[in-house]
Amino acid sequence: MLPLATCGRGGRGVRGSDDHHHMRQALRLAARAAGRVHPNPMVGCVIVQQGEVVGQGWHHRAGAAHAEVEALRHAGDRARGATVYVTLEPCVHYGRTPPCAPALLAAAVARVVVAMIDPNPMVAGQGVAALRAAGVEVTLGCCQQEAEQLNAAFVSWVTRGRPLVTLKAALSLDGKMATESGESRWITGSAARQWAHRLRDRHDLVMTGIGTVLSDDPRLNCRLSAGRDPIRLVVDSQLRLPDHAAILSSSTTAPLWLASTEQADRDRWSLLQQQMTVNGSRLISCRATAAGRVDLADLLVQLAAAGITSVLCETGSCLSGALLAQQLVDRVALFLAPRLVGGHAAIGLLASGVARLVQTPWIQDMEMRPLGDDVLVMGSVCYPAEGEPCLPA
Repeated sequence: MLPLATCGRGGRGVRGSDDHHHMRQALRLAARAAGRVHPNPMVGCVIVQQGEVVGQGWHHRAGAAHAEVEALRHAGDRARGATVYVTLEPCVHYGRTPPCAPALLAAAVARVVVAMIDPNPMVAGQGVAALRAAGVEVTLGCCQQEAEQLNAAFVSWVTRGRPLVTLKAALSLDGKMATESGESRWITGSAARQWAHRLRDRHDLVMTGIGTVLSDDPRLNCRLSAGRDPIRLVVDSQLRLPDHAAILSSSTTAPLWLASTEQADRDRWSLLQQQMTVNGSRLISCRATAAGRVDLADLLVQLAAAGITSVLCETGSCLSGALLAQQLVDRVALFLAPRLVGGHAAIGLLASGVARLVQTPWIQDMEMRPLGDDVLVMGSVCYPAEGEPCLPA
Protein backbone atom coordinates (compact mmCIF):
# COMPACT_ATOMS: atom_id res chain seq x y z
CA MET A 1 0.00 0.00 0.00
CA LEU A 2 1.16 3.53 -0.77
CA PRO A 3 1.48 5.89 2.21
CA LEU A 4 -1.44 8.29 2.29
CA ALA A 5 -1.10 11.96 3.19
CA THR A 6 -4.35 13.87 3.00
CA CYS A 7 -5.09 17.55 2.92
CA GLY A 8 -8.41 16.97 4.68
CA ARG A 9 -11.63 18.90 4.39
CA GLY A 10 -10.56 21.61 6.77
CA GLY A 11 -6.94 21.53 5.64
CA ARG A 12 -3.83 21.41 7.80
CA GLY A 13 -2.82 25.01 8.26
CA VAL A 14 -2.34 27.24 5.24
CA ARG A 15 -0.83 24.56 3.06
CA GLY A 16 -3.69 22.11 3.59
CA SER A 17 -6.29 24.79 2.95
CA ASP A 18 -4.52 25.83 -0.25
CA ASP A 19 -4.28 22.21 -1.36
CA HIS A 20 -8.01 21.76 -0.98
CA HIS A 21 -8.74 25.01 -2.84
CA HIS A 22 -6.50 24.23 -5.82
CA MET A 23 -7.62 20.60 -6.07
CA ARG A 24 -11.20 21.84 -6.24
CA GLN A 25 -10.14 24.01 -9.18
CA ALA A 26 -8.64 20.96 -10.86
CA LEU A 27 -11.83 18.94 -10.28
CA ARG A 28 -13.93 21.67 -11.90
CA LEU A 29 -11.64 21.63 -14.91
CA ALA A 30 -11.85 17.84 -15.16
CA ALA A 31 -15.67 17.92 -15.07
CA ARG A 32 -15.76 20.00 -18.26
CA ALA A 33 -15.03 16.84 -20.23
CA ALA A 34 -17.98 14.81 -18.89
CA GLY A 35 -19.25 12.47 -21.60
CA ARG A 36 -16.44 13.36 -23.99
CA VAL A 37 -13.38 11.31 -23.02
CA HIS A 38 -14.51 7.67 -22.83
CA PRO A 39 -12.95 5.27 -22.25
CA ASN A 40 -10.47 7.59 -20.56
CA PRO A 41 -11.02 9.23 -17.16
CA MET A 42 -11.79 12.91 -16.64
CA VAL A 43 -8.65 14.61 -15.36
CA GLY A 44 -7.89 18.21 -14.42
CA CYS A 45 -4.58 19.79 -13.47
CA VAL A 46 -3.57 23.10 -11.86
CA ILE A 47 0.05 24.27 -11.44
CA VAL A 48 0.80 26.77 -8.66
CA GLN A 49 3.99 28.78 -8.17
CA GLN A 50 4.29 30.78 -4.91
CA GLY A 51 0.50 30.95 -4.49
CA GLU A 52 -0.18 31.95 -8.10
CA VAL A 53 -1.84 29.66 -10.66
CA VAL A 54 0.61 29.57 -13.57
CA GLY A 55 -0.83 26.68 -15.57
CA GLN A 56 -4.00 24.69 -15.90
CA GLY A 57 -5.48 22.10 -18.22
CA TRP A 58 -7.86 19.20 -18.57
CA HIS A 59 -8.18 16.13 -20.76
CA HIS A 60 -10.56 17.13 -23.57
CA ARG A 61 -11.05 13.82 -25.42
CA ALA A 62 -9.48 10.40 -25.89
CA GLY A 63 -6.31 10.81 -27.92
CA ALA A 64 -5.81 14.47 -26.95
CA ALA A 65 -3.11 15.73 -24.59
CA HIS A 66 -3.50 14.69 -20.97
CA ALA A 67 -4.32 17.31 -18.36
CA GLU A 68 -0.79 17.49 -16.93
CA VAL A 69 0.78 18.02 -20.36
CA GLU A 70 -1.71 20.74 -21.23
CA ALA A 71 -1.09 22.49 -17.90
CA LEU A 72 2.70 22.24 -18.33
CA ARG A 73 2.44 23.83 -21.78
CA HIS A 74 0.46 26.66 -20.23
CA ALA A 75 2.95 27.13 -17.39
CA GLY A 76 6.14 26.93 -19.45
CA ASP A 77 9.28 27.69 -17.41
CA ARG A 78 7.14 28.72 -14.44
CA ALA A 79 6.49 25.02 -13.72
CA ARG A 80 10.04 24.63 -12.33
CA GLY A 81 9.81 24.24 -8.56
CA ALA A 82 6.01 24.54 -8.65
CA THR A 83 3.27 22.46 -7.00
CA VAL A 84 1.08 20.45 -9.33
CA TYR A 85 -2.50 19.52 -8.41
CA VAL A 86 -3.93 16.65 -10.44
CA THR A 87 -7.20 14.81 -9.91
CA LEU A 88 -5.82 11.38 -10.93
CA GLU A 89 -2.40 9.80 -10.54
CA PRO A 90 -0.09 10.73 -13.45
CA CYS A 91 0.39 7.85 -15.87
CA VAL A 92 3.68 6.11 -16.67
CA HIS A 93 2.69 4.06 -19.72
CA TYR A 94 2.54 4.92 -23.41
CA GLY A 95 -0.95 4.86 -24.88
CA ARG A 96 -2.25 7.21 -27.56
CA THR A 97 -0.10 9.89 -25.94
CA PRO A 98 3.21 9.87 -24.00
CA PRO A 99 3.12 9.34 -20.21
CA CYS A 100 2.65 12.25 -17.79
CA ALA A 101 4.93 11.37 -14.86
CA PRO A 102 8.10 11.74 -16.98
CA ALA A 103 6.78 15.06 -18.31
CA LEU A 104 6.40 16.34 -14.75
CA LEU A 105 9.93 15.24 -13.93
CA ALA A 106 11.31 16.90 -17.05
CA ALA A 107 9.61 20.15 -15.99
CA ALA A 108 11.36 19.91 -12.59
CA VAL A 109 8.25 20.40 -10.48
CA ALA A 110 8.84 20.27 -6.72
CA ARG A 111 5.61 18.76 -5.42
CA VAL A 112 2.64 16.86 -6.82
CA VAL A 113 -0.71 16.64 -5.02
CA VAL A 114 -2.83 13.72 -6.27
CA ALA A 115 -6.51 13.26 -5.47
CA MET A 116 -6.73 9.51 -6.18
CA ILE A 117 -4.64 6.58 -7.38
CA ASP A 118 -5.43 5.41 -10.92
CA PRO A 119 -7.17 2.00 -10.66
CA ASN A 120 -5.88 1.07 -14.14
CA PRO A 121 -3.41 -1.84 -13.58
CA MET A 122 -1.02 -0.15 -16.04
CA VAL A 123 -0.68 2.72 -13.52
CA ALA A 124 -1.98 1.70 -10.06
CA GLY A 125 0.64 3.49 -7.95
CA GLN A 126 3.50 3.35 -10.43
CA GLY A 127 3.17 7.02 -11.32
CA VAL A 128 3.43 8.10 -7.70
CA ALA A 129 6.34 5.69 -7.12
CA ALA A 130 8.24 7.11 -10.10
CA LEU A 131 7.80 10.68 -8.87
CA ARG A 132 8.91 9.84 -5.33
CA ALA A 133 11.89 7.86 -6.58
CA ALA A 134 13.04 10.99 -8.43
CA GLY A 135 12.81 13.10 -5.26
CA VAL A 136 9.47 14.79 -5.94
CA GLU A 137 7.27 15.28 -2.87
CA VAL A 138 3.90 13.60 -3.41
CA THR A 139 0.75 14.12 -1.34
CA LEU A 140 -2.12 11.65 -1.86
CA GLY A 141 -5.80 11.79 -1.03
CA CYS A 142 -6.65 15.49 -1.27
CA CYS A 143 -10.37 15.62 -2.23
CA GLN A 144 -10.22 11.88 -2.86
CA GLN A 145 -13.93 11.27 -2.35
CA GLU A 146 -14.88 14.00 -4.83
CA ALA A 147 -12.40 12.65 -7.37
CA GLU A 148 -13.74 9.11 -7.01
CA GLN A 149 -17.29 10.35 -7.50
CA LEU A 150 -16.28 12.31 -10.58
CA ASN A 151 -14.67 9.26 -12.18
CA ALA A 152 -17.02 6.59 -10.83
CA ALA A 153 -17.80 5.49 -14.39
CA PHE A 154 -14.13 5.03 -15.25
CA VAL A 155 -13.54 3.14 -11.99
CA SER A 156 -16.49 0.84 -12.77
CA TRP A 157 -15.16 0.21 -16.27
CA VAL A 158 -11.67 -0.65 -15.02
CA THR A 159 -12.49 -2.62 -11.87
CA ARG A 160 -15.80 -4.33 -12.74
CA GLY A 161 -15.55 -4.61 -16.51
CA ARG A 162 -18.87 -2.89 -17.06
CA PRO A 163 -20.19 0.66 -17.38
CA LEU A 164 -21.71 2.67 -14.55
CA VAL A 165 -25.49 2.53 -15.08
CA THR A 166 -27.82 5.38 -14.12
CA LEU A 167 -31.58 4.88 -14.26
CA LYS A 168 -33.43 8.09 -15.15
CA ALA A 169 -37.21 8.47 -14.92
CA ALA A 170 -39.86 11.17 -14.70
CA LEU A 171 -42.53 10.26 -12.14
CA SER A 172 -45.60 11.61 -10.41
CA LEU A 173 -45.43 11.87 -6.62
CA ASP A 174 -47.20 8.52 -6.39
CA GLY A 175 -44.57 6.87 -8.58
CA LYS A 176 -46.32 6.74 -11.95
CA MET A 177 -44.57 7.21 -15.29
CA ALA A 178 -47.78 7.44 -17.32
CA THR A 179 -51.55 7.51 -16.92
CA GLU A 180 -53.87 4.55 -17.44
CA SER A 181 -54.20 5.57 -21.10
CA GLY A 182 -50.41 5.68 -21.49
CA GLU A 183 -50.06 9.47 -21.57
CA SER A 184 -46.66 10.60 -20.26
CA ARG A 185 -45.82 13.91 -22.01
CA TRP A 186 -45.13 15.89 -20.04
CA ILE A 187 -45.22 14.78 -16.41
CA THR A 188 -42.42 17.18 -15.47
CA GLY A 189 -41.81 20.82 -16.39
CA SER A 190 -39.30 22.45 -18.72
CA ALA A 191 -36.56 22.89 -16.08
CA ALA A 192 -36.57 19.15 -15.32
CA ARG A 193 -36.57 18.26 -19.01
CA GLN A 194 -33.60 20.54 -19.60
CA TRP A 195 -31.71 18.84 -16.77
CA ALA A 196 -32.51 15.47 -18.37
CA HIS A 197 -30.79 16.69 -21.52
CA ARG A 198 -27.78 17.63 -19.40
CA LEU A 199 -27.65 14.01 -18.27
CA ARG A 200 -27.64 12.86 -21.89
CA ASP A 201 -24.83 15.31 -22.64
CA ARG A 202 -22.72 13.86 -19.80
CA HIS A 203 -23.13 10.14 -20.56
CA ASP A 204 -21.37 8.03 -23.15
CA LEU A 205 -24.55 6.21 -24.14
CA VAL A 206 -28.30 6.49 -23.56
CA MET A 207 -30.25 3.22 -23.55
CA THR A 208 -33.94 2.49 -23.95
CA GLY A 209 -36.14 -0.53 -24.63
CA ILE A 210 -38.20 -1.32 -27.70
CA GLY A 211 -41.39 -0.81 -25.67
CA THR A 212 -40.49 2.84 -25.10
CA VAL A 213 -39.64 3.27 -28.79
CA LEU A 214 -43.00 1.82 -29.85
CA SER A 215 -45.01 3.92 -27.37
CA ASP A 216 -43.10 7.24 -27.31
CA ASP A 217 -41.01 7.22 -30.53
CA PRO A 218 -38.09 9.10 -28.89
CA ARG A 219 -35.03 10.52 -30.67
CA LEU A 220 -32.80 10.29 -27.56
CA ASN A 221 -30.62 13.20 -28.67
CA CYS A 222 -29.42 16.13 -26.57
CA ARG A 223 -31.29 19.35 -27.22
CA LEU A 224 -29.01 21.75 -25.35
CA SER A 225 -27.45 24.49 -27.47
CA ALA A 226 -23.89 23.40 -26.69
CA GLY A 227 -24.78 19.80 -25.90
CA ARG A 228 -23.40 16.59 -27.32
CA ASP A 229 -25.53 13.71 -28.58
CA PRO A 230 -24.68 10.43 -26.84
CA ILE A 231 -24.62 7.08 -28.60
CA ARG A 232 -28.23 5.81 -28.64
CA LEU A 233 -28.99 2.15 -27.90
CA VAL A 234 -32.28 0.25 -28.20
CA VAL A 235 -32.71 -3.13 -26.50
CA ASP A 236 -34.86 -5.02 -28.99
CA SER A 237 -34.87 -8.79 -28.45
CA GLN A 238 -37.18 -9.58 -31.37
CA LEU A 239 -36.08 -6.78 -33.75
CA ARG A 240 -39.44 -5.00 -33.70
CA LEU A 241 -37.91 -1.56 -34.41
CA PRO A 242 -40.19 0.07 -37.03
CA ASP A 243 -38.66 1.35 -40.27
CA HIS A 244 -40.24 4.76 -39.60
CA ALA A 245 -38.92 5.13 -36.02
CA ALA A 246 -37.64 8.64 -35.25
CA ILE A 247 -34.49 7.14 -33.76
CA LEU A 248 -33.62 5.86 -37.25
CA SER A 249 -34.46 9.03 -39.14
CA SER A 250 -33.49 11.81 -36.72
CA SER A 251 -30.89 14.32 -37.85
CA THR A 252 -28.37 13.57 -35.08
CA THR A 253 -24.93 12.37 -36.11
CA ALA A 254 -24.69 10.17 -33.01
CA PRO A 255 -24.52 6.44 -33.79
CA LEU A 256 -27.47 4.15 -33.15
CA TRP A 257 -26.73 0.78 -31.57
CA LEU A 258 -29.29 -2.00 -31.54
CA ALA A 259 -28.99 -4.87 -29.06
CA SER A 260 -30.76 -8.10 -29.91
CA THR A 261 -30.18 -11.82 -29.36
CA GLU A 262 -28.45 -14.58 -31.23
CA GLN A 263 -31.95 -15.92 -31.96
CA ALA A 264 -33.07 -12.80 -33.85
CA ASP A 265 -34.31 -13.05 -37.42
CA ARG A 266 -31.27 -12.72 -39.72
CA ASP A 267 -33.23 -11.20 -42.63
CA ARG A 268 -34.63 -8.46 -40.41
CA TRP A 269 -31.15 -8.00 -38.95
CA SER A 270 -29.71 -7.40 -42.44
CA LEU A 271 -32.48 -4.97 -43.37
CA LEU A 272 -31.93 -2.88 -40.24
CA GLN A 273 -28.22 -2.89 -40.90
CA GLN A 274 -28.87 -1.14 -44.22
CA GLN A 275 -31.00 1.54 -42.52
CA MET A 276 -28.47 2.34 -39.78
CA THR A 277 -26.39 4.66 -41.93
CA VAL A 278 -24.83 6.96 -39.32
CA ASN A 279 -21.11 6.38 -38.87
CA GLY A 280 -20.42 4.07 -35.95
CA SER A 281 -23.90 2.52 -35.85
CA ARG A 282 -23.86 -1.17 -35.02
CA LEU A 283 -25.90 -4.24 -34.17
CA ILE A 284 -24.95 -6.09 -30.99
CA SER A 285 -25.73 -9.78 -30.76
CA CYS A 286 -26.21 -10.82 -27.11
CA ARG A 287 -26.85 -14.07 -25.34
CA ALA A 288 -30.55 -14.81 -24.91
CA THR A 289 -32.18 -15.51 -21.56
CA ALA A 290 -34.49 -18.48 -21.05
CA ALA A 291 -37.36 -16.14 -21.95
CA GLY A 292 -35.65 -15.18 -25.22
CA ARG A 293 -34.73 -11.68 -24.09
CA VAL A 294 -31.41 -9.87 -24.29
CA ASP A 295 -29.10 -10.96 -21.48
CA LEU A 296 -28.50 -7.52 -19.95
CA ALA A 297 -25.34 -8.50 -18.06
CA ASP A 298 -23.84 -9.77 -21.32
CA LEU A 299 -24.88 -6.53 -23.04
CA LEU A 300 -23.09 -4.40 -20.43
CA VAL A 301 -19.92 -6.47 -20.78
CA GLN A 302 -20.03 -5.92 -24.55
CA LEU A 303 -20.57 -2.19 -24.06
CA ALA A 304 -17.52 -2.05 -21.79
CA ALA A 305 -15.48 -3.87 -24.44
CA ALA A 306 -16.55 -1.14 -26.87
CA GLY A 307 -15.18 1.54 -24.53
CA ILE A 308 -18.49 2.64 -22.98
CA THR A 309 -17.99 3.70 -19.36
CA SER A 310 -21.35 5.35 -18.53
CA VAL A 311 -24.91 4.40 -19.52
CA LEU A 312 -28.05 6.47 -18.95
CA CYS A 313 -31.20 4.32 -19.02
CA GLU A 314 -34.38 6.09 -20.13
CA THR A 315 -36.80 3.25 -20.36
CA GLY A 316 -40.11 1.75 -19.34
CA SER A 317 -41.02 -0.35 -16.36
CA CYS A 318 -40.12 -3.74 -17.88
CA LEU A 319 -36.49 -2.93 -18.70
CA SER A 320 -36.10 -0.83 -15.52
CA GLY A 321 -37.37 -3.74 -13.46
CA ALA A 322 -35.11 -6.22 -15.22
CA LEU A 323 -32.03 -4.07 -14.66
CA LEU A 324 -32.84 -3.65 -10.97
CA ALA A 325 -33.71 -7.32 -10.56
CA GLN A 326 -30.25 -8.23 -11.83
CA GLN A 327 -28.65 -5.55 -9.66
CA LEU A 328 -27.24 -3.74 -12.69
CA VAL A 329 -28.37 -0.20 -11.80
CA ASP A 330 -25.75 1.82 -9.90
CA ARG A 331 -27.43 5.22 -9.61
CA VAL A 332 -30.84 6.80 -10.05
CA ALA A 333 -31.94 10.21 -11.27
CA LEU A 334 -35.66 10.47 -10.54
CA PHE A 335 -37.58 13.60 -11.52
CA LEU A 336 -40.64 13.93 -9.28
CA ALA A 337 -43.54 16.11 -10.42
CA PRO A 338 -46.23 17.52 -8.09
CA ARG A 339 -48.94 15.33 -9.62
CA LEU A 340 -50.99 12.40 -8.36
CA VAL A 341 -51.92 9.97 -11.13
CA GLY A 342 -53.28 6.96 -9.26
CA GLY A 343 -54.98 3.95 -10.85
CA HIS A 344 -54.03 0.28 -10.95
CA ALA A 345 -53.47 0.38 -14.72
CA ALA A 346 -51.24 3.45 -14.59
CA ILE A 347 -47.61 2.69 -15.42
CA GLY A 348 -45.17 2.72 -12.50
CA LEU A 349 -41.39 2.69 -12.46
CA LEU A 350 -41.25 -1.10 -12.02
CA ALA A 351 -43.42 -3.63 -13.83
CA SER A 352 -43.67 -5.87 -10.76
CA GLY A 353 -43.38 -5.37 -7.05
CA VAL A 354 -41.64 -7.18 -4.20
CA ALA A 355 -43.06 -9.48 -1.59
CA ARG A 356 -41.02 -8.25 1.39
CA LEU A 357 -39.29 -5.01 2.30
CA VAL A 358 -35.98 -6.78 2.93
CA GLN A 359 -35.93 -7.65 -0.78
CA THR A 360 -36.08 -4.05 -1.95
CA PRO A 361 -33.17 -2.04 -3.28
CA TRP A 362 -32.75 1.31 -1.53
CA ILE A 363 -31.11 4.63 -2.29
CA GLN A 364 -28.25 6.08 -0.27
CA ASP A 365 -26.25 9.33 -0.48
CA MET A 366 -29.41 11.01 -1.70
CA GLU A 367 -29.26 14.49 -3.12
CA MET A 368 -32.39 16.52 -3.83
CA ARG A 369 -32.46 19.46 -6.21
CA PRO A 370 -35.52 21.65 -6.92
CA LEU A 371 -36.12 22.22 -10.63
CA GLY A 372 -39.02 24.63 -11.06
CA ASP A 373 -42.05 22.90 -9.54
CA ASP A 374 -40.33 19.50 -9.75
CA VAL A 375 -37.66 17.82 -7.62
CA LEU A 376 -34.70 15.76 -8.84
CA VAL A 377 -33.72 12.91 -6.51
CA MET A 378 -30.28 11.41 -7.16
CA GLY A 379 -28.42 8.71 -5.29
CA SER A 380 -26.61 5.38 -5.37
CA VAL A 381 -28.51 2.10 -5.38
CA CYS A 382 -27.87 -0.48 -2.66
CA TYR A 383 -29.07 -4.05 -2.92
CA PRO A 384 -29.93 -6.82 -0.43
CA ALA A 385 -27.22 -9.25 0.55
CA GLU A 386 -26.23 -11.92 -1.93
CA GLY A 387 -28.86 -14.63 -2.18
CA GLU A 388 -31.73 -12.23 -1.41
CA PRO A 389 -33.15 -11.13 -4.80
CA CYS A 390 -34.46 -7.58 -4.74
CA LEU A 391 -37.22 -8.31 -7.25
CA PRO A 392 -39.03 -11.49 -8.17
CA ALA A 393 -37.63 -13.40 -11.17
